[in-house]
Amino acid sequence: MGPLQAAVYGVVQGLTEFLPISSTGHLRIVQAWLNPHIDQAGFTAFTAVIQLGTMAAVVLYFWRELLHVAVAWLRGVFSHLRGGNGAERQSLEYRMGWYLILATIPVGVFGLIFSHQIETGARNLWIISVALIVMAIVLFVAERRASRDRGEDDINSRDAIVVGAAQSLALIPGVSRSGATITAGLFRGLDRVTAARFSFLLSVPAVVASGLFEVRKIGGPHAPGMGITIVATVISFIVGLASIAWLIRYVSRHSTFVFVAYRIALGAVLMVLLATGAVSAT
Repeated sequence: MGPLQAAVYGVVQGLTEFLPISSTGHLRIVQAWLNPHIDQAGFTAFTAVIQLGTMAAVVLYFWRELLHVAVAWLRGVFSHLRGGNGAERQSLEYRMGWYLILATIPVGVFGLIFSHQIETGARNLWIISVALIVMAIVLFVAERRASRDRGEDDINSRDAIVVGAAQSLALIPGVSRSGATITAGLFRGLDRVTAARFSFLLSVPAVVASGLFEVRKIGGPHAPGMGITIVATVISFIVGLASIAWLIRYVSRHSTFVFVAYRIALGAVLMVLLATGAVSAT
């Protein structure tokens, strides 16, 4: 893999991480075109690490909110340990800290249990094509049936559990982490902007943990080198920052139907390419 190819992967990662269209699925499709013979375990590590760039974009974009959540959560926990009156534990920021922790648990558990399958069999392009279409249908249903009458102040622990469980489905390439969590938020009655913002905040602990866990493999015998990985990560940060800002503005005025149509079209085209032998599924 050369610097130009690394740049392509960085752009794809930055563009697709926050849109409900599956960054992992897109990276795998591009890899089948650019580097069809690359070691899949090594490429999985590479994609996990370059996601740190898009997570840095989330941290920069939401730094005030993340800081307020972290400070409020720590104050609330220490107040509880000291036997305080509980005033610090009434704020939305304190509760949001617990919601993010609660929602991260499922993906952490399933990620550890199915880590081998995720690195190998789950990256089969047939699985990705089916996941693209199935998740599109689920997102379409969520858009049609959701009430979208609840804002950020209305998020509760049940929302965190449902959205967190949905996030674990994104371990299947093609599902889309943002797609699954935004869809779950819509089914829970959250408005589009609230569902998207909660999805972005929720991405930080899970993706950072995954990236740091895989970074040890970079530069190994079956993975891209550190220099190439840094190039892709920096580009994913720049593009990801623009992608966040665009999506927040877009969902405040429009539905997600354009992403539904795109997922179905991409999944159908991929199936045709696989059926005709134009690309290999593995």
